[in-house]
Amino acid sequence: MTFNDIFKSDFLSSVTSISIVDMVLSLVLAFAIGLFIFFIYKKTYAGVMYSSSFGVTLVALTMITNFVILAVTSNVVLSLGMVGALSIVRFRTAIKEPLDIAFLFWAIAAGIVLASGLIPLAVFGSVVIGIIILIFANRKDMANPYIVVLRCADSASEKAATDYLNGKTKRCTVKSKTARKGEIELNFEIRLADDNTDFVNELSDMNGVMSAVLVSYNGDYMG
Repeated sequence: MTFNDIFKSDFLSSVTSISIVDMVLSLVLAFAIGLFIFFIYKKTYAGVMYSSSFGVTLVALTMITNFVILAVTSNVVLSLGMVGALSIVRFRTAIKEPLDIAFLFWAIAAGIVLASGLIPLAVFGSVVIGIIILIFANRKDMANPYIVVLRCADSASEKAATDYLNGKTKRCTVKSKTARKGEIELNFEIRLADDNTDFVNELSDMNGVMSAVLVSYNGDYMG
C-alpha cells in the first residue's frame, strides 16, 4: 500500500484545489494592504507610547486571515473543523486605544475579502477607509480639553485664580478640589480659545498661587 492509497480520499485532491498563482497573488496583496494599514496606523496614532509591534501585528493579521480563509473556502470539511478550532482561542491583551479596534477589524476584513477573490473591493475599500481615518484622526480641534492643576495658599488666591481662568478660557469646570492646611489643590477642565498657553505663566505669578500645571489629555476625565 502506497502513500497515495492511504490518503486516496479528497485529502490530496483538495491540496491542489487552489492554484499556486492564486495563493501567491492573494498573499502578496494581503501583505501590501497590511503595510498600508500599518502606514495609516502610524500616521494617525495619538496615544502616549507608540507600539511598533502592534503595527507589525496588523500586517501579520491581514496575511494570516487571508490564508485561513483560503483554506476554508477550498474545503467544506476543513471549514467546519477550522470554526471549531478557532472557537477555543482566547485573547487576553487589553486594547487601550478605541481606534486600535477599528484597525484590527480592518486587517481581518481585508484578509477575508481578499481570500474571497474580491480584490477590487479590498483595494478600493482599504483606500477609502484609510483616507477617512487620516482626515478625521488628524483633524485639529482648537477646543481640545486640558487639565489645569492649581495649588493655592488660601481661599482668596483660589477665587482670584478661578476668576482669571474663567476670563482666559472658553470654558472652565472644576473637576476636583483638595483642601489641606495652608494649601488648596484644584483640578480644572478647560477649553482654550486658541493655542496660546501663556496664561499659565501669568497664573503662576499671581499672589497666593504656588504652582500651575497645564496638561493635555485624551479621553474622558476619571475622578
